Amino acid sequence: MEQRVYPNEQVWADQIAADRWQPPAIVEQLKQEAREQGLWTLFLSDPDRAAGLTNLEYAPLCEIMGRSLMAPEIFNCSAPDVGNMETLARYGSPEQQQRWLDPLLSAEIRSCFSMTEPDVASSDATNIRTSIVRDGDDYVINGRKWWSTGAGDPRCRIAIVMGRTDPAAERHRQQSMILVPLDTPGVQVLRTLTVFGYDHAPHGHGEIEFRDARVPASNLLLGEGRGFEIAQGRLGPGRIHHCMRSIGMAERALEAMCRRVRDRVAFGKPLAEHGTIRADIARSRVEIDQARLLVLHAADRMDKAGAKAARKEIAAIKVVAPNVALAVLDRAIQAHGGAGVSSDFFLAAAWANERTMRIVDGPDEVHLEALAKLELRRYDPPR
Repeated sequence: MEQRVYPNEQVWADQIAADRWQPPAIVEQLKQEAREQGLWTLFLSDPDRAAGLTNLEYAPLCEIMGRSLMAPEIFNCSAPDVGNMETLARYGSPEQQQRWLDPLLSAEIRSCFSMTEPDVASSDATNIRTSIVRDGDDYVINGRKWWSTGAGDPRCRIAIVMGRTDPAAERHRQQSMILVPLDTPGVQVLRTLTVFGYDHAPHGHGEIEFRDARVPASNLLLGEGRGFEIAQGRLGPGRIHHCMRSIGMAERALEAMCRRVRDRVAFGKPLAEHGTIRADIARSRVEIDQARLLVLHAADRMDKAGAKAARKEIAAIKVVAPNVALAVLDRAIQAHGGAGVSSDFFLAAAWANERTMRIVDGPDEVHLEALAKLELRRYDPPR
């Protein structure tokens, strides 16, 4: 019979039930084991700070971690800390790196990324209205963000906030990013949001208000008007990570489906002997393998040519991987019957998580539009 949840995840769930918004002790224990075995901060390509793996080398490890909701944090490879660490490593000043990157690398603190806003369609980041205004030696931030993943975690200490510094500038030079400690006066986490009813404690997705929040001008990342540049550099590797984790969860769902249909009998024979079930299993295997190869191709392209040159491949995987994972999870849920939509198995929570991946880091429609433009450009008439 299939284990309903992985053993370590059951311990994690039990501890969360006792005090859901406190980090479970088992995670800290496993983090120490990961450090001792050299399995720490695997995503960062800087060998002086981390494992020094390429995107292609890290991708299979990310797939393995994607099988579990708790694994990425254990290896200090969980979002949004991964993206924030990459941002600070690439664009942060030495002082910013010492103050914020080093504690994140050692997992002393956690962080959040505040870009999306409730009052505008944030899939078009030029809509963002949060203001970042220079006032002497400080910047003053005003606005409201939501889906700041990690803001509910009591260990969260810093937010990277994207907002407008110059509304009169060219559309893609209006935005900047700035470091805002969560204990800054004027910063308030108003609530944590749910995803299909799941609040993802103890991590959470925060709605944050910034009301005359004042931080030193030295907290600005890279310079005024560089927000889009930073965002593109940040999102490229992150999309590969998301996609490989999705593939890992799809593999786990397929395994669960195969075990389930061997053990259950309906209409006089095991479910595994019904043609529709066999077709679902075969289709799932094909789709997972196709998606994995596409993501590995994107990772290799990014390693060799950079994120900008690989933007077509990155757009493609961001559409393909979560949709494949959702399809496989849906089939696995169907094979489990009523149990599949319950909390007794991991499938319902995994489906809810994967469904958000079709929105996270840009919705499907944005990536399809970008992909079509790049494809059509190949057929532009010569100038």
